[in-house]
Amino acid sequence: MIHKFFILLVAYSFFGNQIVVQKKYQKEYYSDGSIKAEGWKMDNQKIDYWYTYHPNGNVMEQGHYRNNKKKGYWYFYSLENKLIKEGHFTNDKAEKWWIIYDIAASNQKDRITRKYQYRNNKKNGYCLLYKNNKLFKAEKYVDDQKTGEWTDIFSFKKDNPNASL
Repeated sequence: MIHKFFILLVAYSFFGNQIVVQKKYQKEYYSDGSIKAEGWKMDNQKIDYWYTYHPNGNVMEQGHYRNNKKKGYWYFYSLENKLIKEGHFTNDKAEKWWIIYDIAASNQKDRITRKYQYRNNKKNGYCLLYKNNKLFKAEKYVDDQKTGEWTDIFSFKKDNPNASL
């Protein structure tokens, strides 16, 4: 019994003097009082899931933070609440595959969807362009510069036999 009390006393004296930082759900507002953003903060740093809003109240973007930096999968929306793009972040930089949606086209069959590969916040790798859900063009990028383009899948595969798409 005395042994347990001594361990508890030592643990309290060791941990009792530490400052405990609590995770808090916070909201940020525009000057007109409408909500601008909401999510979790700890030690004044954005963490976990956050929503950012357009001034009209629609979601602008949503995703995870770690130490004030975007991480994981994010979604971005237009003022009219249409999905514009989605993709991965690592340490606040675009990475892996990103999908960019054409919301300006007047009808569905004219819309072009682009899938880009990113590394270190730059287009690095392939870009696949789809129209009416059919691949019609492929491009290759190195540090945001286009280095190749193919308009049929056969020549693309011939020139890029090891491409992982």
